Amino acid sequence: MPRYKLTVEYDGAPFVGWQRQDNGPSVQAALEEAAFAFCGERVTMHGAGRTDTGVHAAGQVAHVDFERQHAPATVQAAINFHLKPQPIVVIEAAAVPADFHARFSATSRRYRYLILNRRAPPALERGRVWHVPVALDSAAMADAAALLVGRHDFNSFRSTACQAASSLKTLDRLDVARDGDRIAIDVAARSFLHNQVRILVGTLQLVGRGQWSRRDVEQALAARDRTRAGPTAPPQGLCLMEVRYDSGSASRSSAGRDGNDAENAGDEQ
Repeated sequence: MPRYKLTVEYDGAPFVGWQRQDNGPSVQAALEEAAFAFCGERVTMHGAGRTDTGVHAAGQVAHVDFERQHAPATVQAAINFHLKPQPIVVIEAAAVPADFHARFSATSRRYRYLILNRRAPPALERGRVWHVPVALDSAAMADAAALLVGRHDFNSFRSTACQAASSLKTLDRLDVARDGDRIAIDVAARSFLHNQVRILVGTLQLVGRGQWSRRDVEQALAARDRTRAGPTAPPQGLCLMEVRYDSGSASRSSAGRDGNDAENAGDEQ
């Protein structure tokens, strides 16, 4: 069966997340229904990351198998036509080998979390940022973030509902950068634990407020106890920016542009 790789952009606000669920509309279900309207086939869209309720994507990747061959441009245009007016767009479609898997073939995922750090609330960016009205020290946040890069037991930084067998993960990147009143936190790893990025952000903002020190973050990591880390940041500031693949499995996907077990090669942020 022909397999296609789709790079997908979406506004997560109207959805219960990527994964099809009984309690509301999902991105996966919307794409599957659009594919059915296009070709009359009941298909399954396999996503690279199971983004949680309200989380956005600029470079989500999915793969899908059709019974018949189609030009990738036709797949992209037809699915986009049937997705209207939902805030989901296929920004690229490509034919890929049968052994390509959007989730398990991925070698890296990058998320970006945006904080609007000013007294006035957002107007144009409402639903896209976490509004923190008190001053944050982004330099202190960056300094504390450096402690968390590398391979660690992140049990303190995962949801109590996380079902991953192991909390050992490798963070390849955790950067904090300020541009005016916006603070961007970029996080990259092969895979993540449930809510890991949002808990990292919630912890770092405590450092930015001056309520926590670098040492507090170090102790929270060592404790391996969810109650010792900071709060879970709200979902609207989070966006899945890109998913990368080895050139042998498929070309990388980017927006704007760990040796972890395959069972854990996903995330719910």
